[in-house]
Amino acid sequence: MNVWKISWQNIRSKPLYTFLSIGVLTLSITLLLGIQQIKYAFKNQIETNLGNIDLVIGAKGSPLQLVLASVLHLDNPTGNISYAEARKIIKNPRVKSAVPMSYGDNYKGYRIVGTTEAFLSIYKAELETGRYVAQSMEVVLGASVAQSLNLKLGDTFLSSHGLVENSVDVHNDELTIVGILKPTHKVIDRLIVTNLESIWEVHHHEDEHQSHEDHEHHHHHDDGAEEREADKDITSLLVKFKSARSLLNFPRKINESTNLLAALPSFELHKLYEYTSVGFKTITWIAYVILVMSGLTIFISLYKMVKERAFDLAILRTYGASNFQLIKMVLYEGLMIAFLAFVIGYFLVKIGLTVGANYMFNKSQQNLLIDLPLQELLYVAVLIFMMVILSVSLAIYPIIKMNISTILSHEK
Repeated sequence: MNVWKISWQNIRSKPLYTFLSIGVLTLSITLLLGIQQIKYAFKNQIETNLGNIDLVIGAKGSPLQLVLASVLHLDNPTGNISYAEARKIIKNPRVKSAVPMSYGDNYKGYRIVGTTEAFLSIYKAELETGRYVAQSMEVVLGASVAQSLNLKLGDTFLSSHGLVENSVDVHNDELTIVGILKPTHKVIDRLIVTNLESIWEVHHHEDEHQSHEDHEHHHHHDDGAEEREADKDITSLLVKFKSARSLLNFPRKINESTNLLAALPSFELHKLYEYTSVGFKTITWIAYVILVMSGLTIFISLYKMVKERAFDLAILRTYGASNFQLIKMVLYEGLMIAFLAFVIGYFLVKIGLTVGANYMFNKSQQNLLIDLPLQELLYVAVLIFMMVILSVSLAIYPIIKMNISTILSHEK
């Protein structure tokens, strides 16, 4: 007796119950996998992009906004700060390293960050081809930027003012690509990196154009780099301390005695994660409730099949089928329903999140999704399997208590 074939025929013979069972279970699986995927991707972005950044210093405003803008590059900066004042912090004996950042321009939606070569070490980024920036108006592309825009070494482009792609406020200074970074799956993949001088020079020339509209040419270099830096601004400063003890009072001192804002990125991002976890947990519990409902649906479907086909099952027993074979038939039917629901749910999550990610990517150039770890998939699969086993265990009760002679004689 081919138990698998009989189970499949049973499923096909009751399409309404089968569709209902698969549909409800698919909804539960889709919610569970989808929320786990988003939750894992968000947590991964927080953990991997923090790198070795202990403190972010910028203009007064929201600490969370400052961290999102300077670490994850997902928000607008709180403003600019004096580079001369930032240099005092860089020279502080308690500071191991401090990486300045200046941004406010983009190319086709990708942010252009003026910084130093030390910025690459925060994300452990390495060059795949070319070299790092040696002079102003040179840029290094993150892997995602180069791939998405199909750019290569030697290409030039014009940046736009602001963090959103536009064709209205375009700068006149061409930027030349001199390097492309290896993929890191971190935020730097979505950035265009240059030096501070490039950002200052572009905006300095824009100021010249506004005040001297009759000038057709302008110079790219002045004398006295130190004098130029004295009145320049940057967006933020990424600080790493020599000792963790500095985190106890250094940020408070900055916030209380200067016009700067010091924010702890680990604290702000994990606080944000805790806030969003409330929503994640709510949707997860909804998915669990639907999972219980799907388990009841499968149980009712299997139990109804056993009761309605009691005569057929009794006939199979008279032809030599054992109780165990009949139980396997019910079990296989439940497993096939669960397998079909899991496959459909998995592909719905992949398709749905891919479409959603592509939409977000086109809008904000921020592709945050990564593949869900195998253990998370196994966790959901084991949960579904246990639910099916429980449903089958309850549904096979009539088989265990079957009285073949009474069923065949139609006696009650």
